[in-house]
Parts: sequence; structure tokens; C-alpha cells
Amino acid sequence: MRTFEQDPRTPETPWPFTGREDELELVRGASAGGRHGIVVTGPPGHGKTRLIEEALRGTDHLRVTGTPEARELPFAALAHLLPDTVSPHRAVQLLSGVRLLVVDDAHLLDEASAAVVHQLAVHGRTRLVVAAVDDTAAPAAVSRLWTGELLPRLALAPLPREDTAGLLAGTGLEPLTVGRLHRVCRGDLRLLRDLVTALDATGRLVPLPGTGERAWRGALPVTPAVRERLAPVLERPGPGDRDTLERLAFAEPLPLPLDGLDLDVLERLEADALIEVGDDGAVTLAHPLHGPALRASAGRLRARRLSRGADGYGGALDAEQRTLARRIRELDVRPVPAPVGEWLVAEGARLPAGYAAVRARYARLGGAVREAAAWAREGLRQAPDDAGCRGELLLAEQEMTEAAIDGGGRSRTRDPDESDVFGPYEAVRLGEPGPAARRLPAGSVLARHAEALARGDGPALDRAAGALRERGFLLFAAEAYAQAVRAHRDPSAARLSRTRAVALARRCEGARTPALSGLVLGELTVRQRQIVTLAAAGLSNREIAERLTLSVRTVGNHLYGAYTRLGSGDRGALPWLVDAAAAKSA
Repeated sequence: MRTFEQDPRTPETPWPFTGREDELELVRGASAGGRHGIVVTGPPGHGKTRLIEEALRGTDHLRVTGTPEARELPFAALAHLLPDTVSPHRAVQLLSGVRLLVVDDAHLLDEASAAVVHQLAVHGRTRLVVAAVDDTAAPAAVSRLWTGELLPRLALAPLPREDTAGLLAGTGLEPLTVGRLHRVCRGDLRLLRDLVTALDATGRLVPLPGTGERAWRGALPVTPAVRERLAPVLERPGPGDRDTLERLAFAEPLPLPLDGLDLDVLERLEADALIEVGDDGAVTLAHPLHGPALRASAGRLRARRLSRGADGYGGALDAEQRTLARRIRELDVRPVPAPVGEWLVAEGARLPAGYAAVRARYARLGGAVREAAAWAREGLRQAPDDAGCRGELLLAEQEMTEAAIDGGGRSRTRDPDESDVFGPYEAVRLGEPGPAARRLPAGSVLARHAEALARGDGPALDRAAGALRERGFLLFAAEAYAQAVRAHRDPSAARLSRTRAVALARRCEGARTPALSGLVLGELTVRQRQIVTLAAAGLSNREIAERLTLSVRTVGNHLYGAYTRLGSGDRGALPWLVDAAAAKSA
């Protein structure tokens, strides 16, 4: 087993804060005057502390932190805020004068500190922003903060894939590697950083020719963070537990049937949430990290005995390809599990070009244009002359560059397999529906879009965009909303359509199409553009004010005016809008 130890002398700089706009506003609002505060909960490593830091940046507050080493010491967490000897009643009196108190790792508070925090919430004079880990034995006084409805609770969900991609944007990782890291880490940002650091340090990130990107293929690095999260699996006391878990790990990405597995062992593992049993009796590991980690931790002889080899997945890969092709014909490209292709790429095994082309088409139609290009390149790695993969690569590259080019009169490459449906639809995307509606499947989401555009019907375009989004066509939906902006007579309806278009376009991996190039309407003033650019780079209002020698209120007023002109009040959309404006003027 090869392990990786991080050099303790290597400084860790925080990654840029990405996504979580709604959660940021909830924490900011709950910590404002007149509110009692909020509790943020979630698994370890999901970014609770970073979210709170970002939300409260520039505000005056005090901070206390629970630690496992001091859980038995009364008032340990509050020691820096209280005299050496103090009663609980006196502690509450002294801290009631604090306007805003942040309590980090509240599940690790000593009982006395937890009781004081609870009383502060009861009295309501001190605003509290509390972070605690889910599914952990916390002091009763802490858990009663939300179970007793003293404070509202924000259960932090894992970071979505598009936000994970944004977080990793500066690392030069290709989309299939980003997707693999996202699946393995399942929202654990500390683990994500640990793995990226290890992959970089051990030279496992291989440059992809002609792309400027790097790819991870092969085994998972067994870092300290991986070993820590694998401990519940490696330290199983029950007879046969480890053996069963390893058999499941080496069967991945396919499940194992119940037949041949010890039911007593399975019941123990299921009770501890280490495995999942489907309705069909198929058994899989519950956490996507455990399989790769167990395979990387196994000795060579055991790995050789348990491995089935890439050739054993041909039938399952063919079934995935047929499913994806059928969903495309049915005009439904919502995400669907297709783990075998992902596993073959991760292992560096041969991926048939036919599968790669269908996978690329499915991703492109869903708006994942960079991922589509990556699948096409993966197919070309095995079959450099494959026409399907070459066509999909060209189409994906066009989607990423076309906004800077006049779409009128430009001939777009089309794959022959999709020309009957998506060929006529290209004219709709370019704003020229003409006779396209008659050539599209009657009543389909594509036909409804064409008909609404031909009538110049803003509300109908909004409805068509919603239907496209429901079917997984995120890029097409963004374009339909963008077209609705120009069709609406009601300015408020136009602003709402633009906001929706921007939100969807941000999820399409940098797509730049003619319809989207019209999103950034109206010229900002020089000062507005300056402030928007700084805000897009991640600076807070206070930091922008200090840099430009303005008041925070003035910065806020300029941003409000810019939001009004851009048609979006989403601060997280600013990087996309700034890039779109640059592409339009290029």
C-alpha cells in the first residue's frame, strides 16, 4: 500500500469561496439586527466554518470553538471571554453584552459552555451563529438549539458538481477528473483538497495533449484523510466484515447479488450504513470513497485474486450505451447513472469509441459542453479516426466559442445520427425558427420552443424553457429564457427571464452561444464595471470600499444599480456575466 504524507511545512492557502449564494444570504440575514441567529449543520468537511466566515466577513463578532481535548473542562471553550472563576449565571450575564457570537464545532463544547450558549439563545440578546456536525453525539443543550426551535437550522447540503468544478477551476483539471473527485469526496471539501494536493505532489496528474489540462487516471492515493475516513471499514470487529467489503469493492462499479454473501455479515454492515441493498437484492458499498480506498489498500496478491478485469464489464457498458441512446431519442437527457464508463476512464482502461461518442452527445445536449469534449477525446485516444467522436468534439468546441463569433451564416457541424431532430432545431437556437417547428416532433419540447419563438411570445418561451430544463436540456433552456428577455413586454418579466437564463448558463461549463451573448444588455458605468469586476473576483463590499476609497454604502449602491442593468441580483453570477461581457466585446 502506497501512502502519501503531506509536508507539514507546506502552507495551506484557502481556496476561493464558491457557490452557496442562497446559504450565504440565510446566514447573513439571520445574523443581522433584530434576528436571534442560526445553526448550520452538516457532515465534517462540508464547509460550515468557511460559509460562516464568508457570511460574516467585515462584521464585528467574537468566536468560540469546541475541541475534543477540552470537553471535560468546565467553560473551556469560553475561557478566553470569562474570568478565571465564574458561575454559569454570571457567565450568561457577562456574555449577554456580546452582539454577535460565533460558536464553531458546537458538538464538541464542554457541558458548561454548551449550557451558557443555550441560555444566551433563550434570552435572545446575543445573536448566535452556531456550526455543528450532523449525526454526532452533541451536548443536549446544543442539540436543543434547533430541536427546541430556539434558532433556525440550515442543514448544509453537499456542494453541487458545478460548484465543485468552480472550486477546482484554477487547478487545470479536466472535467472527467473533476467529476471523479466530486463523486469520491461527496461534498467533503477537506478530503477534496487533500486528494488534489496528493495527486499533484505524487505526479499522478497527467497532461492531456492539446488541452492545457491534466487528468487523474489510476488508483486513489491513500492520504491521511483517506485513512481517517476509511477507519470505520478497516476496523470492523465482526468476522467476515472486511472480506465482504473488499469483495464489494473489487466488484465495482457493478453490484454483487445476495447469493454467495453471508447474510449475518450483510445485516451488520447494513445496520452501520456501510452497504446498500437494492430492491432487486443487489448489494453495493454505501460510500463512493470506500471502494477505491479498499482497492488501493489491498495487497497485490489479494487485488489480483479479487479483480475481475476491465473485460468483464462489456455487457454492462453496452447496456449503458443503449440506455443513453434511447434517452436521447426520447428527448430526455436528465442525469442517469452510468458508472461503468466512468470506472473504465478512471482506471485508464480502453473505452470504446462508440460509447464515448454517445456519452459525449448526452453530456453536450445536457449543457455539459466541457465534459462532452472530454468524453470525445477519451474515445479518440483509442480510435483517433472515429468520425462520431471527432464530430462531437467539434460540436462541443463550437458551443464554447461561438458567442464571440457572429452566428448568422455560420455553418454548424452536425452529427448524422441527430440531424433528423436536432438539425432543424439549430435554427431555433439561432433565433430563426422559420419552418423548423414543422420539422420537429409534434408537441415535443423542441417544437414548443420553436412555436413560441415564431410568435414572439415571451410567457410561452418561459414555459418552453421550463420544459427544456425539466428534460435536462440546460443550455437550450438558458437560450430560450434569453430569447424570452427580448420578447417580453413587461420589464419585470424580462428581468426574471434573464436571471433564470444566467443561472442556467452558469451550469453549462462556459458555453458561449449566440443566444447567450445577448444576456449582458445595457452598458455599465465605468465605476459600476470596476466594482462588478472586483465583486466577481470574490471581494466583499468592505474590501472593495477599502481598495477604491469609497464607503461601503456607495459600493452597495453601485452594485445594486449594476444588478438592475444586468438583470440579476445573484452575486455568484457576476463571474459569468463579466466573462460573457468580455466575450461579447471580443
